[in-house]
Parts: sequence; structure tokens; C-alpha cells
Amino acid sequence: MTTHHQTRVAVLLGSLRAGSLNRRIAEHLRDNAPEGVTVDVVEGLDTIPFYNEEIDGDTVPAGASALRQAVASADRVLAVTPEYNGTMPAVLNNAIDWLSRPYGQGAIVGKPFAAIGATPTPYGGKWSHEHARHSATIAGAVVVEGIVVDESAVEGDPLQNEEAIQRFLGALDALVAHEVEAAA
Repeated sequence: MTTHHQTRVAVLLGSLRAGSLNRRIAEHLRDNAPEGVTVDVVEGLDTIPFYNEEIDGDTVPAGASALRQAVASADRVLAVTPEYNGTMPAVLNNAIDWLSRPYGQGAIVGKPFAAIGATPTPYGGKWSHEHARHSATIAGAVVVEGIVVDESAVEGDPLQNEEAIQRFLGALDALVAHEVEAAA
């Protein structure tokens, strides 16, 4: 079966800084995505209020609505994030919270998911990525096993390192290649 479907990957960024390493990684993936793959960096995560059921009704904050639409229209979700205090940044946690609701029908439910990134620590954000994968699983996403890219920026910029770049691109390829279980 040949398919000409563009695979859309929504990227959730854990860093808000315009020039952050993780934003540059996400943009590198966007600009170097393989043929047939569109990588969309979801903007505006910093405009979304903390999740609160009282503001999640008939009208939803615009940023939250845009986030849900971006993920609902995507085929895959990729978190590209640093680590803050041994866990994922609050902005990423909040995005996953919004995507998990309404319960059982959130935009992230059933979406193949992976978490990668880089930090200026020797561990490269290992806990952040583990926590993002755990939270996304609880939210209903399908975490693709074996996609682990925890790049340390201690030795310099991973985007100046061809092997690190190939690990990031390989993670994108593995996420895209993941076979989605057909609904029975």
C-alpha cells in the first residue's frame, strides 16, 4: 500500500527562550525533516494559563485551543525539552495537562509520542524526558519505546556535532516510522 500522506509532527518546546538550544534543535528538525514529513513547532505555549477546569468549558483560552488544534491535526507529537530542577519545565507539563482533557478525548490521546532534547548537564535531560513520557502516557499518548536522545551540551553545542544531529534526526525518523495500531 503506497500512501502519499504527509506525516505531521507537532513539536512541544520545553524552553521559552527565543535562542534556546532546544528551540534550535526543533527548528533543525523542521528544516531538515525527511520527505513526506512536516514538523510544526507549536508556538504560544507561554500564553496558556495553568490548567484549571473552571476555564476549560464552552470557551477555552485561545492559546489552549490553538495547542489542541495543532496536536489534534498532527500524526505524531515530539517534546523537545531541557530539564528544570530534575524534571520537565512547567510550560511543557501544562501543555500536556491541557492536551489530556477532556478526559479520554484529549487531543493527545492515541498519538505516538517521544521526548528528546539537550541540557548543559552531563545527563542531557534524562529525567525531564522520562517524566514527559510518563505524563504523556497517563494523558493517553502512545509513547514510542526506544527513542532516547538525552544530549549533553557540556562539551559544546550538539548542533555542531554531526553524530548528535544524526541522533536527533534518527529520533524523528523512528517516531514517524512507528506503526499506528488501526482501530478495530
